[in-house]
Parts: sequence; C-alpha cells; structure tokens
Amino acid sequence: MRKVAWASAIGSTIEWYDFFLYGTAAALVFDSQFFPELDPAVGTIAAFGTLTAGFLARPLGGVIFGHFGDRAGRRNTLIVSLLLMGLATTMVGALPTYADVGIWAPVLLVLLRLVQGIGLGGEWGGAIVLTLEHAPEDRKGFYGSFPQLGTPAGLILANGAFLGCLAVVGKEEFVQWGWRIVFLISIALVAVGLYLRVHVQESPEYVRTAQRKQVDRAPAAVVFSRHWKPLIHATLVIVGNSTAAYIFMVYVLSYGTTAQNLSRPFVLGCVILGSAAWLVSVPFWARLGDRFGLRAVFVHGSVIRLVWCLAFFPVVDTGNEPIILLFMVSMGLVLSVTNAPIGTLTAGFFPVEVRYSGASISYQIGSLLGGGITPLVASALFTTTQSSWSVTAYLLAISVVSLAASNAIPRRDAAPVHEASAPTEVR
Repeated sequence: MRKVAWASAIGSTIEWYDFFLYGTAAALVFDSQFFPELDPAVGTIAAFGTLTAGFLARPLGGVIFGHFGDRAGRRNTLIVSLLLMGLATTMVGALPTYADVGIWAPVLLVLLRLVQGIGLGGEWGGAIVLTLEHAPEDRKGFYGSFPQLGTPAGLILANGAFLGCLAVVGKEEFVQWGWRIVFLISIALVAVGLYLRVHVQESPEYVRTAQRKQVDRAPAAVVFSRHWKPLIHATLVIVGNSTAAYIFMVYVLSYGTTAQNLSRPFVLGCVILGSAAWLVSVPFWARLGDRFGLRAVFVHGSVIRLVWCLAFFPVVDTGNEPIILLFMVSMGLVLSVTNAPIGTLTAGFFPVEVRYSGASISYQIGSLLGGGITPLVASALFTTTQSSWSVTAYLLAISVVSLAASNAIPRRDAAPVHEASAPTEVR
C-alpha cells in the first residue's frame, strides 16, 4: 500500500510540476516572449488565456483517459498520461518565440498547452482511484490524500526551479532564454515517474470488476446518463477549492509584481513557503478525516477558506512584506484542509465500473470553472476596475456556491468508498 501511495504521490507531483511550470511562466515570462506586440496588461491577459486553453482540454482528457482507465485498467492509463504530459512540457522549452517565427509561436504554445491539458485530465482521477482501490477501508482518507500531495509539491518544484534559475542566470537572461531550462529538465523527472508506475500493481477492485465482466463499453456516457447528479454535485464541490488555489498559486505572481511592485523572488518565495505549509499539513487533515469524517473536515475547511479569500487581496494590497509572507503561509495551511479529503470525497460519489471517468470528468470540469478561468477573469476584472475588490467579490461568489454544495454532501457513518452502484455517502 505504501508503494502504491508513494508512486501516486510522486507521479502526481511530476504531472503538477509540468502543469504549474506553464502557469508560472504565463505570469512572469510568456507575455513578453509570445505576445510582445500587445500592451503589457493585455499581454498578461493573453498569456493567461493560453493557460486557460489547457483547462479547456482537461475535461476532454478526463473523458479519454477515463474511458480507457475504466475499460483497460488504471495503471497502464496512468503511464500514458504521464508520458504525454512530460513530452508536451519538454517541447514547450524548445519552442521558438514571437521574435523567431511570429504568430506561429503563440499558436504552437497553445497547441502544446492543449496536449498538457489532455494529459493532466487523465492524471488526477486515475491517481486517486488507483490509490483508493488499494487502500484499507479505515484509512482511505489518509491514503487518498497522497495524490493530493502532488499539487503543493509540484508547485514548490516549479516555483523553486524558476527561482533558482532566476538567481543563477539573472533577470535579463532568464526572460530571454533561462526559462527554457525548467521545461527541458521535465524529461528526466518523467523517466523517474514512469519507472515507479511500471512497478505498481493494478487495482484489486478493478480486477474483480473486470473478472465479473461489469466493465461498461462507454463509461463516460454512463456517467453523463446515469450518474449526472453526483457529477454535478462533485463539480460544484471542487470548483471553490480550485478557484482559491489558482489565485494563490498563479494569479498572485502577476498581481503582486505588477499591481503592488513586489519583487519576483519575494512573491515566488511566498508561494513556495505557503505550498510547503500546505504539503506538510495534508496528512494531518486526512487522518482527521478518517477519524471524524471527511465531510466534516471538508465543510469546516470550506468555511475557513472563504474567510481567508476575503482577506487575501486586502493583505497583499498592504505591500507589507512580512505580513504578506505570514498570510501566504497561513493560506497554504487553509488550502490543505479542503485539499486533503477532496479526492476521496468526490471519487466516492461513483461506483467502481465508472469511477475513473466520474472522478476525472467532475474534477476537470470543476478545475476549468474554477482554476482554469480564474487568472483570466481576475486579470480582466482588475484591468477594468483597477480595484482588487472586484476580484474578491468574484472569489466570494464562487466560494459561497461551493460551500453550499459541500454542505449538501449526505451524512453517513460509512466508509468513503464502496463498490456499490449508487453514489457513496460519507460523514
């Protein structure tokens, strides 16, 4: 079980490293390298637009990889998703810029981002499902949090790589060519992830389902036709977490450096330290979920997250670096409360025969509606209103909707995941 858990965590970390590299580059570099003819504010919006393109592809990736994950098995599908993601990321590091090939540069950038999105669309659901289906009933919350470690760990690696590269080559060289290094080294990380996943066994729950010939021909179609209610419910639960996370992980890199004139190393450092707090606290909240109920932990965490979202921009707007640093670390702790149980909660909404598809599609749609459009919407709102309160209002609206959906998760003294064909209820 430990081998499966760590293979999922490390593989997920590599996938998120690849995905977050793009988000960090979109906030710091891509406007000047791929959209130099645009006004800087408009160039930032365009760069975040390419970021959103990857999110548009993620639900498609969820459908594609969910189909094969439910029909052909979890492990092999996860191997393909990791390989696809890694190759696309490496190729971003070799792309010509606008100065080299003109309009083809952003076109190729968007195409590779779409490939990234498809690859990641099959990663999260598969990693969660494979881990849960290996886990003992009384520790599903704990082991189900291991793939969740990939989000903060990948963020730390991505921002740490950018920060280290910036320190070594200098600001001018970093913007011109140094940013490519962090994309090119992805190929080495992918080799490590592939080695780990090749040595993991298939899910025992899936094997039993396949032996009973309960595998659906079109699992995604079954999800949309017979499990559309839990699909919508899971999506609404996920969207608030994703929105808050991408404000913290991506948009603040652009907002802090342009609107508040904070240094890039400082803002990156804040995100790294906040992500470290997020990373180390996930197992604690997961264990608490196994003891007192995943629903209880998630709902209380959603309330706390809403309050922190209201305070986020007022704190950053102070420009006081010690206060901002302290708040960013606390924001990482708050995000971990809902991040730890969210995979186990939402995957448990679906039966084994369509669980890969259901978990993947709901998470990717929720991420698109949350994290995918959030940096783009936030940039547009701030550019239009010249006030961070408009972005705070947007955050508040999404958080309230997601909190209502979280509170509607049924209460029950049952294990979070079952092989039954009805959506699982959890405490």
